[in-house]
Amino acid sequence: MRSIWNGSISFGLVTIPVKTYSATDRTSSVSFVRIHEKDGAQIQYRKICELDGEEVPNEEVGKGYQAPGDDTIVPITDDDLSRLPMPTAKTLSILSFTDPDEIDPLQMDKAYYLGPNGAAATKPYALLREALEDHRKVAIGKVAMRGRESLAMLRAHDGALVMHTLLWPDQIRPVTGVAPDDVELRENELTLAETLMDSLGELDPAELHDDYREAVEELVAAKLEGEPVAPAASGTSGAQVIDLTAALEKSVRAARGGGEADAEAESASVTPIRGRKTAKRGEAERGAAKKAPAKKAAAAPKAAGGRAKGTSTARKTASAGTSQKSTASKSTSTKTTSKSTASKSATKKATAKKTAAKQTAAKKTGKRSSA
Repeated sequence: MRSIWNGSISFGLVTIPVKTYSATDRTSSVSFVRIHEKDGAQIQYRKICELDGEEVPNEEVGKGYQAPGDDTIVPITDDDLSRLPMPTAKTLSILSFTDPDEIDPLQMDKAYYLGPNGAAATKPYALLREALEDHRKVAIGKVAMRGRESLAMLRAHDGALVMHTLLWPDQIRPVTGVAPDDVELRENELTLAETLMDSLGELDPAELHDDYREAVEELVAAKLEGEPVAPAASGTSGAQVIDLTAALEKSVRAARGGGEADAEAESASVTPIRGRKTAKRGEAERGAAKKAPAKKAAAAPKAAGGRAKGTSTARKTASAGTSQKSTASKSTSTKTTSKSTASKSATKKATAKKTAAKQTAAKKTGKRSSA
């Protein structure tokens, strides 16, 4: 591994000479060159002077400073920069020690390995490394690299010292206007999200790989061999607002290993995500809707019952009326029969009286005749 910067760490009165190595390798990422589509030739970029229109060789390219919003360019030479009072030009000056959690990950820029530069630097190098590990602290300082001064964080990692260059606080943009406001979540949604987090388990770095880079390499190999290019797998079309609770439940089942088929076969329904208040309003509306048919259904039997009762009452009333009429007619008939019987009795009595009177008169006549 080739060092890219040589300097020292200033730790109080202790100076530790170090060599700096790049901790990351970006050459493995996918990169493309510009070509002319007509003939496939690579496009070259040349440095052209804006005044005379001629190409400028690398040895004639210098530095200049242009203030924001100003067209004026001030030439800056290496001699100008070398005369600047910069104590961190070749030294990482440690300013303080702090907890790792106090450093915002947004500030982290590039990472470098630091190794001891010479045998004399081995012991103080190991001393600082062990002190950081035992105390569980990170060192914060300043360092000037590649023509600019940066904040730096120093920490112990895997038996070595690692330096992270940090952005200045004013280089971090505010989050204003990015996050949504007034989002209310249900308690069961938070519980499902936490359950899903626990179900996913720990991350194995060995399983992480660049799928896109592998796909590009396969594409290039197929083109070199003259083989047909396999069609790209269709992905999900655009972002969707899904039923969050259903999606979380399926994700938990899939993470636990018991619902992969269900998670693949069934997709979450596309519905608006509602907050707690909205959900309550929706539930109230659905409850009212359910209650309304229930009330109507309940009212129907009552109405039917009312009609049945009314009909029964009417029948009873009609029956009572008929009974009353029948009773009245019977009473009338009884009275008529009584009257008829009485009149017959009176007629018989009158007839008997007349008959008796006639018999008496006849007897008297017979006696007179005999005399």
